[in-house]
Amino acid sequence: MKCEHKILEIPYSIVRREDMSNELRALEQAAVAAAEDAYAKYSNFRVGAAVLLSNGEIVSGSNQENSAYPSGICAERTALFYAGAKYPNEAVEKLLIVAFSPHGRVRVASPCGACRQVMLETSVRFHPYPVYLAGPEEVICIEDNRDALPFPFDGSDL
Repeated sequence: MKCEHKILEIPYSIVRREDMSNELRALEQAAVAAAEDAYAKYSNFRVGAAVLLSNGEIVSGSNQENSAYPSGICAERTALFYAGAKYPNEAVEKLLIVAFSPHGRVRVASPCGACRQVMLETSVRFHPYPVYLAGPEEVICIEDNRDALPFPFDGSDL
């Protein structure tokens, strides 16, 4: 059986720090503050995420580790689930993620697969939104969060 080779491209852009809007700066500050409060006793890898909602509220979350590793939760899901619980009728407008290792700020805080699935479900619930991966020198912007999860499972096949 011969398979046809295909290439998958994910569109993204780079936002220079000097071009960041005040809104994006506020999201980053909230994400950094959340990362500082992360419970990362085992990995020392602290992640913060901040969500801008349609009502103007900013909700943040951090990773919460557990000695039984699968029992922890990532910052992205913490923030998105908290936003959904506290403001169930408000759409996510933007999501920004930062991460810190013991050596300092990480260049790109790329979401795991489970977080990408939750990001997708959030956009199915409301509408697509941009995701910002904020590093120390630049910010990567994925304009449509659905692009972060190729070949998605969105529940339409259920």
